[in-house]
This record gives sequence, structure tokens and C-alpha cells, in this order.
Amino acid sequence: MTSTTVTPAAPAVPRQPAPGINTGRVADLIGQLLVELGEDPRREGLTETPKRVAAWWSDFLAPASAPAVTSFTESHLAGQLVVVGGMSVWSLCEHHMIPMNLQVTAGYLAEGEVVGLSKFGRVARHFAGRLQVQERYTREIAEHLAGVIGREDVAVAVRGLHLCMSMRGVRMEEARTTTVHAGGRFVTDPVLSQQFLTVAAGQRRVC
Repeated sequence: MTSTTVTPAAPAVPRQPAPGINTGRVADLIGQLLVELGEDPRREGLTETPKRVAAWWSDFLAPASAPAVTSFTESHLAGQLVVVGGMSVWSLCEHHMIPMNLQVTAGYLAEGEVVGLSKFGRVARHFAGRLQVQERYTREIAEHLAGVIGREDVAVAVRGLHLCMSMRGVRMEEARTTTVHAGGRFVTDPVLSQQFLTVAAGQRRVC
């Protein structure tokens, strides 16, 4: 089962970073949750669990600015399609707070300069480190990259495995969701759009 959402470029909507996490308070709440679930947080195996969970939340939701993206001048490049794929990150569905694995492919048109390749992975991880929905995540990456290159000629495709659908609710383990956010020439040029989608499909790994 596969669902696909395609959205055109839209104005960015700024969001505030997560506030600092009170790990002591979170650990206390996790301990209370264990009690309500019929567990004894004092038993062997669980004594340090609340602290570990709190530390993980603090690390996952740590506020940080988006990574700086480096561009390099290549004056002879004009309109070359560059696609970076194989980026796999974990995020949390904000509706159920259950993990989702997101496979990211990003493409842009190189015009006189190229973007440092390692930065694509850093951007993908940055926007995954918060409570998310896949549709918004896809748009945020595309808009950030468009800001880096100074043009809307960016397309991002994300294929997601959502445990909130695989392990609860309908429990369909094979379900995947694909979202595509495109701007500039990726919207107006159907040949370019198809090239990107074809390359993106070829770079996905089975998850």
C-alpha cells in the first residue's frame, strides 16, 4: 500500500525551536507513566529507564539552528540536475509520538555553483529532530535548500515508513507514504520533473 502527496512550493512558515528540556521532570513523568502501565520503575531493568528516556528526549529535541550549507563556485555549470539520495533519518510522528523512517532524495539545478554534498544529510537530520509530519518535513527541506541556492529550482521526495500505521491502527506493515515538494522549473518543466522522479525512485532502498 503506497500513498503519494505532491505539493507545489509555498511561502515558508517559521516555527519556533523546542524549548530547553527539563530532564529531571521528564524522568519523573516517565516513572509515573510506568506505574500507570502496571510496571514498577524500581525493579531491576527499569531503575534507570526514566533517566535514559529523558536524556533521549533532550537530545532529540535539542534546539539548534539549521546547519550552514557551503556552496562552491563552478562558473561553467548551467542548468545541471544534481540529485542526492540515500539519506535515511528517523523522526517522530507528532500525532502519536511513534517513530517514522524517512528516506530523502533532494534535487536542484546547479547554476554557476554547487552545494556541498554532505550538507544535504545534515539538513535532512536537522528537520527530522522534532515532532513532525512527513508532508511538512518535505516542504521544510525544500524551502531551506531553495534559500541556500537563492532560487526555487528545488525538488524533494520523501518516502516514509510510519510505525503509527504499521504497529497500531490498521497495522499494515507494507504501507509507505511518498511526498514530493517541487518549486521553480521542477513545476514548469515536465521533462525535468520526470527526470528527478525517475532518479529519486532509482535511489530508494527497500525499507
